[in-house]
Amino acid sequence: MSVWAHPDDDLIFGNPTISDALHAGDCVRTVFVTAGDAGKGMRYVEARELGILRAYNDMRGTQGLWDTTDLTLTSGVQLRRLTPQGDPRVSVIFLRLPDGNITGAGFADTGFATLGRLFDGGIPALSPVSGGAALSRDQLLATVRELSTGFAPGRVLTHIPRGSAFAPGDHPDHSVVGSVVRDALSPDPAVGPGIRYFVGYPSADLPQNLDGAVLNAKVDTYRIYAQQDEVIRCADRAACLGTRKFGEWLRRSYPMTEAELHLG
Repeated sequence: MSVWAHPDDDLIFGNPTISDALHAGDCVRTVFVTAGDAGKGMRYVEARELGILRAYNDMRGTQGLWDTTDLTLTSGVQLRRLTPQGDPRVSVIFLRLPDGNITGAGFADTGFATLGRLFDGGIPALSPVSGGAALSRDQLLATVRELSTGFAPGRVLTHIPRGSAFAPGDHPDHSVVGSVVRDALSPDPAVGPGIRYFVGYPSADLPQNLDGAVLNAKVDTYRIYAQQDEVIRCADRAACLGTRKFGEWLRRSYPMTEAELHLG
């Protein structure tokens, strides 16, 4: 199970771990907390989601359609689950909460509502950009716990949480999602030890640790996604690696244990 702030965080920061799990035949459940809307509305959201499905088809090594199910969990939270036809071991889940912007201040189109404000108690609830019931901080934590209980993951992948030495300079949404997962799941003795927190934007300052065939495969999958993302679209492998900042992040992947977070 992996839990990310935006569609593409998994491909940029969590790979090759996710693609390796798919190649090994493991069950892979990916959860996106925000819509990654960037204040651009549902057309952009749906394009990014399509890119994610095509990227997962690439990682699965199989092209095909996905079935869509809208669910209401016991927590009261509504979400959308997509599963490839004929491949129930994979699912992608979208909560579609508002993107908080790189500044953490949100966007006018979504009333400047953000995960950070929800997590800090600045707002009582946060509504999905696609409509539907708003959720509270407690409901968000309960949703992560409920999904974990249902999936019983051997590993959980997510972002670096707030307070870590690796958090400064990261996207605010990344840090909040990492903190949500840590608060919700780290106390569970069956799940907590298997959580890995992936360094986000600050990974560009760490040594490159991906190269050769592994890097090529990661970039190819990212490129397939990026064809649907008008903000970071890249035509080929060289263009993707040449994209400012993104090229550096793609060349790296740094999962951290709880002990390696250097929490202050």
